Amino acid sequence: MNSIEQLKQDICFQANLKGHELKFNSTWGIFSPREIDSGTELFLKYLSLKEDEVALDIGCGYGPIGLCIAACAPKGEVHMVDKDFVAVDYANKNAQQNRIKNAQAYLSNGLSHVPKDIQFTTVVSNIPAKVGKEMLNIMLYDINRQLAPGGQLVVVTINGLRQYMKRNFMEVFGNYEKVKQGKDYTISRCVKK
Repeated sequence: MNSIEQLKQDICFQANLKGHELKFNSTWGIFSPREIDSGTELFLKYLSLKEDEVALDIGCGYGPIGLCIAACAPKGEVHMVDKDFVAVDYANKNAQQNRIKNAQAYLSNGLSHVPKDIQFTTVVSNIPAKVGKEMLNIMLYDINRQLAPGGQLVVVTINGLRQYMKRNFMEVFGNYEKVKQGKDYTISRCVKK
């Protein structure tokens, strides 16, 4: 039986993400605290990146997607946002322990606290099934405003949200691409024209 003190210790693990060996600390109460979830693994496998991406990771959790992008884009910069202060804290700690200097995490509900003058080349999110259509609408319109022309929005969702994402991407961006559909998750992409 685990004692409460043991449960309060950081959970530590390593993962190879896109050829980068990264160390993660996390804690109970954050999404997928013990390992990289299968949706994120599938997502990273099919995410194409340039070395100078200006990227935004929405709902970053303890940072696996954002830190992987930062490691793959050494000439770029990555903004990681989450509405959970614990997640932001761990994402910044994980950036430090992996010596990733081109990524930072901060509190934001969607893009509410993201500097408005930044034009992103890539925006990513492992969208929680419970995000709600109102918040998703706000996020899509805000992302559209801050994506550079030719910039991509790539998301991973449970398969049940695939048609919903397609409709919303078509409405806001005018295009939709199903990058990959796995057993449980779909990767959807659109580009700002």
